[in-house]
Amino acid sequence: MQAVTRALVTVTTVAAIAAGSLAAAGSAAATPEQKPVASAETFAPLAVVNLGLTTAEAKSLQGKFLRAWGYTGAMDGQLGTNSWKAMQRLLRENWGYTGSIDGMVGTGTVKALQRYLKAWYRYTGAIDGIAGPETRAAFRRMANVT
Repeated sequence: MQAVTRALVTVTTVAAIAAGSLAAAGSAAATPEQKPVASAETFAPLAVVNLGLTTAEAKSLQGKFLRAWGYTGAMDGQLGTNSWKAMQRLLRENWGYTGSIDGMVGTGTVKALQRYLKAWYRYTGAIDGIAGPETRAAFRRMANVT
């Protein structure tokens, strides 16, 4: 009887130790849920798209022209998101821009800009949404006139 009791205690002890080891191993292997320190919204990159303008030309465009369309940023000569949002407001009003006012210089923004440049700044190229050399030259004329 004593041998049976000893065997039962040994089996129970081994089972308890094994269960404890498995529980510890399971928790050690599990990785804690990690939360991001910062979201993409917090540190969204600011895209600067001057389309060939110098800093002085871009400052001129910001100060004399884009202010009328809601630009409230610094006169830094960097046509970033807020500069292009103001440009998109102008282009939506009169030149067929139908996209969102997001400050992204995509095909729709460039096509509307080309229509505007064709009407006022001697752009003679295609309305293709590509900011090639002719688009950039007309954009430079716009910056130097305003």
